[in-house]
Amino acid sequence: MRRALHNPALFFVIRRLITSFFVLLGATFLMYMLVVWSGDPRQNFESYPANIREGKIRAVTEALHLDQNVIVRYFNWLRGAAGCFVPGVSCDLGKSIDNTPVTGILGNAITTTLRLVLLALALAVILGVVVGILSALRQYSAFDYTITFSSFLLFSLPIFWVAVLLKEFGAIKFNNWLENPSIPIWVSVILGLIIGLLLAAVIGGTSRRRWLVVGVTLVVIIAITQYLSAVSWFARPALGPGLILVFSLLVALASTALVSGLKARPVLSSTIITALVGVICGVALQPVLKNPAVGFLVILGIIAIVVSGAIGWFVGGAEYRSQAVRASIFTGIGTGLFILLDKVLVNFHRFSEKKYGRPIPTVGDSTPNFHGNIWQHFLDVSTSLLLPTIALILISFASYTRYTRASMLEVMNQDYIRTARAKGLTERTVVMRHAFRNALIPLTTVVAYDFAAVIGGAVITENVFGWKGMGTLFIQGLNAVNPNVVMAFFLVTGTAAVLFNLVADLLYTALDPRIRLQ
Repeated sequence: MRRALHNPALFFVIRRLITSFFVLLGATFLMYMLVVWSGDPRQNFESYPANIREGKIRAVTEALHLDQNVIVRYFNWLRGAAGCFVPGVSCDLGKSIDNTPVTGILGNAITTTLRLVLLALALAVILGVVVGILSALRQYSAFDYTITFSSFLLFSLPIFWVAVLLKEFGAIKFNNWLENPSIPIWVSVILGLIIGLLLAAVIGGTSRRRWLVVGVTLVVIIAITQYLSAVSWFARPALGPGLILVFSLLVALASTALVSGLKARPVLSSTIITALVGVICGVALQPVLKNPAVGFLVILGIIAIVVSGAIGWFVGGAEYRSQAVRASIFTGIGTGLFILLDKVLVNFHRFSEKKYGRPIPTVGDSTPNFHGNIWQHFLDVSTSLLLPTIALILISFASYTRYTRASMLEVMNQDYIRTARAKGLTERTVVMRHAFRNALIPLTTVVAYDFAAVIGGAVITENVFGWKGMGTLFIQGLNAVNPNVVMAFFLVTGTAAVLFNLVADLLYTALDPRIRLQ
């Protein structure tokens, strides 16, 4: 305790945990009373025949201890719930209305929800932050107006409507198209124009430069899509060493540009060498990557990071060593992901055959009794995640884009940004080292609360796509007046809200050293 008093951060955490304990205690008591007073679970069996009704009512009364006083029942539940936070003590959240242990039901629901919403939220945050920064740096440009319009449009769309459209066109129509995949020329033209206009808006410059970007992009997209359509690539997709090398070199250029700038030749050399070494190793490892174990892939990932860092260390030199190490690690990770993506795509055709030509499902989080290698199992899980993840990203992306843009614009007008520019720092250094870090401070609060909120599940999305997650568990518990199930949901979501609120406060001090935990 004396040590905590001399450590402000530790003292802050202990104080917040103590306060949070009493907040959760009062909240659980209030929630328990509201659920109990909302109805009697024995009423669910009133319509049963007399010979069955009495047995059901007796079983529910015994399972939920309905013959005891409500205060006694709450403290019995609290004693079992306390075991969930004390190491070595069994966690007992009571039984459901059908005499099933709630801990088992809750575990399955949490796993399903985490697979669905955390991935979607993480991608929405990454895309929203990147696009929001670009929108702020291109303020009042065509790109900014397009992103603003798109953000408000997506934010206003009902999630159930988006989910139904995705099921219709992203699953049913797409599965039908895969039977004879071909791309008409007019689709290639429209796709090329859209991508070209977006790239021109992001790159900026004179009108001549923008139209040149649009023209080149249009030609490239038409050529690529028509070639892929002609060779039936969509029926049997794969990257191959050539495309893996191209994409790895693009990652090398992007990593160098973000970390140090393309003028830092040692950093650029280290990332290019990392990409080449990664592609060569990927080709050499093809025989052992046919059906590897997950642990083997983890070991390969660790080796890739170590080797990439070593290349950056030796090639970067004394002046650019730290930057070269970071950029090389990013390049090594990107190259490894492209190698794994190639293995996934190679197995797509066989996976589609096992799914009877319908690889994109409309309901469920996986295929029951599915048999296949590790890549086909990954495809089974990822295709089930695809549509609900896109639905959640489209809705969440809008808010993160607007928050990031507003925060970035406010920071870019501060005096210390003008001072950094007056000192002669490059625009990349000003944006990445000075503006971006401070712009994240208000966004941290939003992201932390959203991460806590999504633990409770996405009720509408789960219902449309047939996922049995936390949201569905909560709704079913309320409808059946199932107090232990509802309390288990509330315990998880309440604890998540408290912890992520604490994490947000701690992140403030990491992002801005001027903030003190006092």
